[in-house]
Amino acid sequence: MSLLGWAVPGSSTTPPPPPRRPIFVLNSQDADVSVIDPVSYTVVQRVPTGKEPHHLYLAPDEKTLIVANATGNTLTFIDPTNAKVLRTLTDVVDPYHLRFSPDMQWFVTAANRLNHIDIYRWQGAQAAQPLQLVKRIEAPRTPSHLAIDSKSRTVYASLQDSDELIAIDLATQAVRWKVAVGKMPADVFLTVDDRTLLVGLTGDSVVEAYDVSGPQPKLVKRIATGKGAHAFRARGDKRHVFVSNRVANTISLIDTQTLAVVAEYPAPGGPDCMEMLNDNRTLLVTSRWARKLSVIDIQTRQVVKQVPVGRSPHGVWTLDHAPRQ
Repeated sequence: MSLLGWAVPGSSTTPPPPPRRPIFVLNSQDADVSVIDPVSYTVVQRVPTGKEPHHLYLAPDEKTLIVANATGNTLTFIDPTNAKVLRTLTDVVDPYHLRFSPDMQWFVTAANRLNHIDIYRWQGAQAAQPLQLVKRIEAPRTPSHLAIDSKSRTVYASLQDSDELIAIDLATQAVRWKVAVGKMPADVFLTVDDRTLLVGLTGDSVVEAYDVSGPQPKLVKRIATGKGAHAFRARGDKRHVFVSNRVANTISLIDTQTLAVVAEYPAPGGPDCMEMLNDNRTLLVTSRWARKLSVIDIQTRQVVKQVPVGRSPHGVWTLDHAPRQ
């Protein structure tokens, strides 16, 4: 049986045990994190952070969850197993979105409010100064989301208010190219072969797919999803990816090989960030305007539970997740 007591049809192996590590939801307007028990689906704790926590990411040591507090100019380090605050790193300018390179050498932040992208060398979670700023790159207007290729060579960023996409060489910190895209690009997702970059267009109803394997990106397809296409989360099978359609109140599942939508799910309340659990069935999504975490059964395509959290819930994460590709 899985987290909510579901059997997995057709499974020849024993389903994974119920997760016991907490689920974290960032409440952007409350400057805190809701810590949710994964069995009872109740909030057991609220952890204060800096102002406007929007996104979070696991550090290379896999023992530190990093919460980026955009207007607080801080990073909150949290133990992902027990929600204990480990430390607060100050003087990190406007960290809206954050990513580590796969080789764990680089830490990149998008300053959504201040129009720049910062590239840091990662010194380790326990170091006196975990981050060493190497380069600040002007990125007008409104850098939003980041993706880094599997070889740790290139970081891609959406520029939300100039309707552009930018690529930066990590080794030289030089801009490789900048290209116009559709309306209000938000999250970006790179396929497992590093060839296709998906861009969610929050100002439209589509996801744009670009071939980024050459010296310049080429638009391959505009995939109709739903109004307000916004954030991505891999299904975990190296082929499919979810995209939340914030205005349409739906989630679409895209086949990254055919670049077609193969399933849709209801997601009320302005769906935003998502997390796929390792039970192969449960999709978590923050309902931004409803102050809730919605729990979706992707087999029955139904919302099976909603958990009240804080104001403007954004990022969601747990250690008991499906693979990121």
